[in-house]
Amino acid sequence: MNPQTFSALAEPNRLDIVDLLLEGPLPVGEIAEKLELKQPQTSKHLRVLCDAGLVEVQPIANRRIYRIKPEPFQELDKWLNSYRRLWEDRMDRLDDYLNVLQGKKTLN
Repeated sequence: MNPQTFSALAEPNRLDIVDLLLEGPLPVGEIAEKLELKQPQTSKHLRVLCDAGLVEVQPIANRRIYRIKPEPFQELDKWLNSYRRLWEDRMDRLDDYLNVLQGKKTLN
């Protein structure tokens, strides 16, 4: 897992940008407008997201259209999946223990 991914997503405005881009590609001006940010600030956040490999830009004439790159998020999901199994196992054991306490089940 790339630590730069976490660093890029740790900033709330960048996370908001990613959430917005989940709806589809957008030009920087529209992103700034929808999130009520100044365009230079938005461009800076988009640069960090690009450098982390989370978004890509497509220049069209004088506009820059940004879109999500799915691969880093698939990698993040795969990484988190190993922890999901751990959490689910622990929750199952807790559920079993609570059932024992409530007399619904006996320990094996």
